[in-house]
Amino acid sequence: MSEAKSVVRENALEGVRVIDFSWIVAGPQCTRILADFGADVIKIENYSNMDYIRASGGADSPNRSPLFNTLNRNKRSLTLNVMHPRGMELLKTLIKKSDVIVENFSSRVLEKWGLGYEEQKKLNPGIIYCSMSGFGHSGRDRDFVTWGPTAQALSGLTYMSGLPGEESAGWGFSYMDHTGGFYGTIAIMMALLHRNKTGEGQHLDLSQVEAGIGLTGTSVLDYTVNNRPFRRDGMPPGNRAPEREIAPHNSYPCRGEDRWCVIAVTNDAEWDSLVNILGNPAWANDERFATMASRFANQNDLDEFISQWTINLTPLEVFDVLQNAGVPAGAVQTPMERAEIDLQLKHRGFIAEVEHAELGNTKVESIPMKMSETPWKLNKASPLLGEHSAEIYMDLLGVRSEEHTSELQSLVNLVCRLLLEKQKHKNNK
Repeated sequence: MSEAKSVVRENALEGVRVIDFSWIVAGPQCTRILADFGADVIKIENYSNMDYIRASGGADSPNRSPLFNTLNRNKRSLTLNVMHPRGMELLKTLIKKSDVIVENFSSRVLEKWGLGYEEQKKLNPGIIYCSMSGFGHSGRDRDFVTWGPTAQALSGLTYMSGLPGEESAGWGFSYMDHTGGFYGTIAIMMALLHRNKTGEGQHLDLSQVEAGIGLTGTSVLDYTVNNRPFRRDGMPPGNRAPEREIAPHNSYPCRGEDRWCVIAVTNDAEWDSLVNILGNPAWANDERFATMASRFANQNDLDEFISQWTINLTPLEVFDVLQNAGVPAGAVQTPMERAEIDLQLKHRGFIAEVEHAELGNTKVESIPMKMSETPWKLNKASPLLGEHSAEIYMDLLGVRSEEHTSELQSLVNLVCRLLLEKQKHKNNK
């Protein structure tokens, strides 16, 4: 460990120090989990080349991005110019005092800095170096640069997505970025266990494309075992059951703009309960709907009748009344409903709140697990750009206060420039 600690720890990763060069999503997702469980994560930043996520969501300040806030809470921010000889010297000192390095640059960036794994080992034999590039640091494709959409396509996920009869659409949300972050965290934890036993660090060479391929596994297995095609063209219309002849089984319009619910009746008992909730309408006695087989054969007509009932209720009203009657149903929730109303997530504390210096009281997602002895904690919001530079330079790296003055002046200059640009933007309006 980077510093001597007592045997009893308040946090699972207390005493572990992480140098975080990562940006965008995959790397910060990995280091966020480490920070949430007590690791001292120091995010290395540069005024001239900030993390793109700091500017996401139309933020007018590098400190006001909601996405950056949720991906970087519990971390410290150090502004450091590694291209300057003194900056590289300080970085090497920091490596000697740390346990883990995480980066998701293209494969040769740290090598060009003179800080490949072999050089890192000379500074700190126990260092764990986790690289998270598109194709990994070895092989024919190591020098190709990827972004989320290209990694998604190369993994096969884009090909599998979209509507029947339409071109591949791709996933709007970058699932493989988050999955890559999870793999990175798992790899680091295994490397820490290995180091605790042997004293040796290691290089963890992760591939973003390979992490995405893992998400195709269930679809490939379904085709291999059941011969059900994973292509969109094989999907039934709407949201009907692809593997069982049951009906009703679909999504239905509800009151409001673009509001929906889902209903899935799997047996005659559930059908009888549904008919009773609907007020025993005359159409329910039609021979077209007498059995499961006949209902399945006449799904279009059945869905039309059910829609005439659901359109008068909100999704949550349909959910409540049908679930209470023993009929499988669900509400297609908006993000706000999911975050503010969902009783299960509220009970589990899925949304946490923290005070941010510029955003005020802000909400972030929690870690989706409970640990009885070493739970995750939300100690602080995401750092302001360079917020912890002074304390890290002087307390951890031993830099004299007068030497740090230039760094503080750079921060002042940045703030002034941002304020001027903001005022210029207002004037142009």
